[in-house]
Amino acid sequence: MTRAILHCDLDAFYASVEQRDHPEYRGKPVIVGGGPNERGVVSAASYEARAFGVRSAMPLRTAGRLCPQGIFVPGDAARYAEASDRVMALFAERTPLVQPISLDEAFLDVTATEHLFGGALAIARELKARVRAELGLVLSAGVATNKLCAKIGSDLRKPDGLVVVPPGEEAAFLAPLPLFRLWGVGPKTQAVLEGWGLRTIGDLAALDAAALEARLGASGIAIAARARGIDDDPVVPDQAAKSVGHEHTFDRDTADQRVIESTLLRLAEGVGQRLRAASLRGRTITLKLRVAPFETRSRQRTLADATDDDLTLFRVARALLREALAEDRSRGEASPVRLVGISASGLVAGQQLGLFEAARASRLNAALDAVRARFGDEALDRASAREVGLRRRFSDHRPRS
Repeated sequence: MTRAILHCDLDAFYASVEQRDHPEYRGKPVIVGGGPNERGVVSAASYEARAFGVRSAMPLRTAGRLCPQGIFVPGDAARYAEASDRVMALFAERTPLVQPISLDEAFLDVTATEHLFGGALAIARELKARVRAELGLVLSAGVATNKLCAKIGSDLRKPDGLVVVPPGEEAAFLAPLPLFRLWGVGPKTQAVLEGWGLRTIGDLAALDAAALEARLGASGIAIAARARGIDDDPVVPDQAAKSVGHEHTFDRDTADQRVIESTLLRLAEGVGQRLRAASLRGRTITLKLRVAPFETRSRQRTLADATDDDLTLFRVARALLREALAEDRSRGEASPVRLVGISASGLVAGQQLGLFEAARASRLNAALDAVRARFGDEALDRASAREVGLRRRFSDHRPRS
């Protein structure tokens, strides 16, 4: 299976948070880290400040000389961490395989989940749009078959960039780029390579790998592979996902319980697919409802045994839904539903083991996953999902807040 890797990077993150939270800073050079006469260094600089030559890690006093009209702020680590957490939560809605590199960037492996959301490019576009709409920040993204090309791609067209490297074109994408773009080529190595007459990554790729090994040692082998666009480094989450969930906002508020339950089944199938793709099971099932005018409610139930089975997820969520709706009716409050969602938390790793029924469900789910992965999410429907004519692709069920 061809890998689908995203590198997502928040542009001028700290400075952008300051501009978001202080409208009077927008369009002006903002420098985060301290005052222009302090002994520290620049933590971040807005693109307006970068036009004056200000860069991260530059001494603040140098930045003060280059940009005396700049707005110097000490920074607020708590606000930056809160914004980062919200962005990473958006990433986790699309895949449990999220590897944060810092507060403002992360790799995402969407190989196993891209078919749920219309493909890797669609995921990147949606994340960019949601980060802007929900957090007021700008995200650049690279889409490729490996981390190397995805990272380089996200850097190329900042700010607000989106670069796609099609499968098989990794070497061609890298070839015209300068040597410093390649991982493992620092200033000293770059000077050595330029001393050999090399100027681009393509020049480096054309060099014999054995010659690179002879001149640079073991690192020469890795550099030669990367110059040809080869990078098998996996996306490794730094901690286990806390939950896996999906939700759907109806075009019009509905009180039709059949519509709500059919939608809930589709959402449960999506959650089940994502759990199985990541070899995870959930013990706590949470139902989320948003009712008119804008009230959000949630109910949850913890199971004796963790599950990744679509129907188990659905049955628990449906029971919670029916309880909630029955309570509303008993109070004479049949509020139309605007949004319904389901999530699984209390995640544990490993495949489902156990009795015959569990094994049979596991085989059925594996067969469904295989058919949908090959032919698309519309290839198979459970009968109960057809009762009200719901034939939407699951990629239409995009979480909204």
